[in-house]
Amino acid sequence: MISLISAFALVGAVSAGQCKVAAPSCPIVLDGRVPSTATLATFDTKASPFDPDNVRGPQKWSEILKLPKVPASKFDLPGGQPVEVVINDKSIFSPGGKPQNGFRRAGLIIAANNGSDPSTVGIKTFHWSVRQTEKKLNTSHEYINVWHERADYNGNQFNFETGALIGRETLTKKDDWKVLGKDDKVIWSGAKVEGQWENFAITLDYTKNTTQLYYSVGNAPLKNITGVVSNDNSGGGQMQIGLLKKPTGNVKDIPHEGYQESNFEESLTFGGIFVEDSINGCVSK
Repeated sequence: MISLISAFALVGAVSAGQCKVAAPSCPIVLDGRVPSTATLATFDTKASPFDPDNVRGPQKWSEILKLPKVPASKFDLPGGQPVEVVINDKSIFSPGGKPQNGFRRAGLIIAANNGSDPSTVGIKTFHWSVRQTEKKLNTSHEYINVWHERADYNGNQFNFETGALIGRETLTKKDDWKVLGKDDKVIWSGAKVEGQWENFAITLDYTKNTTQLYYSVGNAPLKNITGVVSNDNSGGGQMQIGLLKKPTGNVKDIPHEGYQESNFEESLTFGGIFVEDSINGCVSK
């Protein structure tokens, strides 16, 4: 498990809050970057970069999301917009009609990411930037913020998380970011940076079953902070970007049981969401 301390030496200093937009340097296979023309109503339609129907509770995306007035992230489209994902008491997803009362969740899925698309073969790198908001997360809970779920829903190839890991509360600092592999093994953790964009990219080699994590702050180039790590990348699937807040309490059926506080609103802002082809080692930095 690698800490962020060594990574800070790599990313360098950046001006507070500012970020210069850069163009990806590798072929894009899935694009979740929000154009300048998008409004909140766009996210309820097929014109959205994301699936308008999933994954959310009864609220429409136009009621869940915000388009905050913050600087663009490193890889946003020119003139493009970051998107803020908000969860609250109403954020209860009901797959197959059974409500997941243990979770509060809202997860964006890039529209073309159907579980067996080109992002699930070869060597692909998944990019996102994240920025904290004034609607702070309660890190006594475990949050999954970006994750790639197998097509059969039997686990995730990777999770980008924060909060206290259920059953392993002392393994990492609860306020840190952390990245977990297929078997929920923590492969990296590091402190958050307030008031800045933090850029992440994770490469999945579906043939060799390995992963690598890249990180930077602001406009600094992404740096590899893990090296090559063995990971079971089989099963295809989809990437979700947003918030999945797990319950607290000693419960056996985590999706359907446990404690969630009332009258809350929490969020994270995301930008620069895309998946690229990393054949021949190509990674946008």
